[in-house]
Amino acid sequence: KKVQAIYLWWHKPVIDKELLQSLPNLKVIANSGVGMDHLDLKLVASFGVKMANAPHAVSSSTADTGMALLLASARRLVEVHNILISPSVEYCEADILGVKVAGATLGIIGMGSIGYKIALRAKAFEMNILYHNRTQRKAQEEQAVGATYCKKLDSLLQQADFVMVVVSLTPQTHKLIGKRELELMKPTATLINISRGAVVDQEALVAALQTGVIGAAALDVTSPEPLPRDHPLLKLKNIIITPHLGIKTAKASYMITEEAVENILAALNGLSLPSEVLPN
Repeated sequence: KKVQAIYLWWHKPVIDKELLQSLPNLKVIANSGVGMDHLDLKLVASFGVKMANAPHAVSSSTADTGMALLLASARRLVEVHNILISPSVEYCEADILGVKVAGATLGIIGMGSIGYKIALRAKAFEMNILYHNRTQRKAQEEQAVGATYCKKLDSLLQQADFVMVVVSLTPQTHKLIGKRELELMKPTATLINISRGAVVDQEALVAALQTGVIGAAALDVTSPEPLPRDHPLLKLKNIIITPHLGIKTAKASYMITEEAVENILAALNGLSLPSEVLPN
């Protein structure tokens, strides 16, 4: 009965009907991140409990992760690292050619706060930027990063050298990138996913990487996490997989906690939550 707030860290504790029924004075659940797909928002709201996430604290660190994956994949850093630390290596092969980033086209799927910060970083790397979003950004925001809006996702997929997925996981975005979408991409293109694993059809991605439908992939998220040790994605050379590193910096973790506390205190004092999330 004393519990009035829950701070979720890495989806713990699990919020289900039984827990909500056991906490009659619960007022707010604060999430340590942006994605809320692990919560049944309508169920929580039906108990009169408010919800908040931490979009401001995580956007820069997640954008950095996206650009790190793009650059590492473009220059095949993991592949050449593994070659150079091999006991049998005697020289570095000169024909391990990467992809030039400057002048390449980046397609960003999802231009929220994280997507926009990726665009800012990509501009500094002299990339051409396309984006697809439910709503078009303001003209001055587009001009600030040199981004061009693609109303149709297909248009972005056909033009981009790098496709970065930065959307929330919803029923509408589940397997947003499947066999058809991968086949629209250039055979030299790289897919980068920093959203949620289920946004990409992993079986279709395996086939696309194995057969040269696309050139490479870099994933900070998979489904499940971690992948089973015999998963075919783990056996491919043209892929980089990291363990959901998006927000994981010391400073971001501290900022996330600060943002959660701010939302919790607002709820307990009957004020509006700075980062409230409403059920769809």
